[in-house]
Amino acid sequence: MAKQGKKGGGSRAPSTTRAAAVRVKTAHKRSHSSTQWLERQLNDPFVAEARRLGYRSRAAFKLIQLDERFDLLKPGMRVVDLGAAPGGWTQIAVDRVKVGTGRGEVVGIDLLAIDPIPGATLLEGDFLAPEAPDALRRIMGGPADLVLSDMAASTTGHSATDHLRVIALAEAAILFAREVLSPGGGFVAKVFQGGTERALLASLKRDFTMVRHAKPQASRAESSEVYVVATGFRGNSDLAEKG
Repeated sequence: MAKQGKKGGGSRAPSTTRAAAVRVKTAHKRSHSSTQWLERQLNDPFVAEARRLGYRSRAAFKLIQLDERFDLLKPGMRVVDLGAAPGGWTQIAVDRVKVGTGRGEVVGIDLLAIDPIPGATLLEGDFLAPEAPDALRRIMGGPADLVLSDMAASTTGHSATDHLRVIALAEAAILFAREVLSPGGGFVAKVFQGGTERALLASLKRDFTMVRHAKPQASRAESSEVYVVATGFRGNSDLAEKG
């Protein structure tokens, strides 16, 4: 697991001091779009810092920055990471809920296999499966305190369609969160700005006492992604009956 200091120490953004940009020539078998992606990766300070710290992805910094702003992850919490592969968010959650000290529980689930992360329980499967909520509660020994989702659907290149796909994933994550969260719990999910997220936000406001938008510094400036952060889950009577 990547080493991470206490809050405030490990959340510092990588230096954005401009170095000489790396230029990549289009190879014979590489498309122009692939070349642009490679060039962006090579010039991204978050990619370099994630590699240095041993994080599975640059997305780890998004959760770090969200946590610094909203104080989401606390020692002893039970956390579920939906669509967890490759595991960057799971790594941060394991460290910040202090799983290594015998406190806290972090479960990551994805359709793809995830390489082991010390301290985390990783499941290969569909969180939408009917048996998934009960299975996760059994693994955690109770309801979750926080549900995380950095999921993004495969892109089609058509912005409106891609936006709707991400919103659909977020809505599915909300339905799941209602099944597994304890009263007072929190929810974080990625959405794309585009207008149709209004119904999603209205649904969250019915279920949570506080709902906010945030765009972490680690989100690329050209990306329309933002995160919804909902805290103070009002509770699920069905869950209370299950105990």
